[in-house]
Amino acid sequence: MGSSGRTPAMPVILFCFLAAAATALGGSGSPYDELVQASWATDHILYDGDLLKLKLDSSSGAGFASKKRYLYGKATAEMKLVGGDSAGTVTAFYMSSEGANHLNHNEFDFEFLGNTTGEPYLVQTNVYVNGIGNREQRIDLWFDPTADFHAYSILWNPQQVVFLVDETPIRVFKNKEAKGIAFPGDQSMAVYSSLWNADDWATQGGRVKTDWSHAPFIVTYRGIKIDGCEMSVEAAVEEEVRRCRGSDSGKEGRYWWKMPMMEELSVHQSHQLMWVRAKHLIYDYCFDAARFSVAPPECGR
Repeated sequence: MGSSGRTPAMPVILFCFLAAAATALGGSGSPYDELVQASWATDHILYDGDLLKLKLDSSSGAGFASKKRYLYGKATAEMKLVGGDSAGTVTAFYMSSEGANHLNHNEFDFEFLGNTTGEPYLVQTNVYVNGIGNREQRIDLWFDPTADFHAYSILWNPQQVVFLVDETPIRVFKNKEAKGIAFPGDQSMAVYSSLWNADDWATQGGRVKTDWSHAPFIVTYRGIKIDGCEMSVEAAVEEEVRRCRGSDSGKEGRYWWKMPMMEELSVHQSHQLMWVRAKHLIYDYCFDAARFSVAPPECGR
């Protein structure tokens, strides 16, 4: 961001592969430090060659956050999840705004729920708009996420929020503001990831607890990519929102996320989403009549 108070009207593309001997985040001088910073438990965040690792033991988990905030774009983490008996652990990758007093924030969550050895990971997604969540969906995966690295992405533009696994869409939250349904579009977001103990709910509703004899639990990152409209902290919020929406002086052609092909799924992507829902969907809040006697309005029922 320059001294003019305006970020150049173009997307910011940041990509990082980590390089250094094993060391704690914050003192390595790695280019990765330009992208993220520790948000808690610095001593549980480690470099190991080209990799970044978060560690969970009985004393603490760990987390990091992007140093910059964005309005629209795409965030991707290439991760290998905790192997073996990961019951009770949760790895999160998400985008979140601050909101006024943190009460009306927006948030898009990936949460990877650990399990006992041999049982599949569950992937929970959630969407918060103006501080209201309770939009959980859960799927299992069509591969072992502990055996190799896979890409988990959140795409956000004025028309939709799309959760993707290796570029396969697993969930879409569409803009239905025309029907009076709130959609996140005026609060910038940072990108976060963390690993922590959540054995009060994460595995089989909290019935299976974390077995600390298997600690430390490690989640490994091979790369983080953020391609979005960086929000300037020096400019007026309204100006920045107009700029990132592409409605400032007719500049929308500069923003790839506003291209028509990005504003809805392609036919192929729609078929992929149908396959995921048919073969791998475990839970969808839209069909939980015990929680919602009347389906939430965005569910379209």
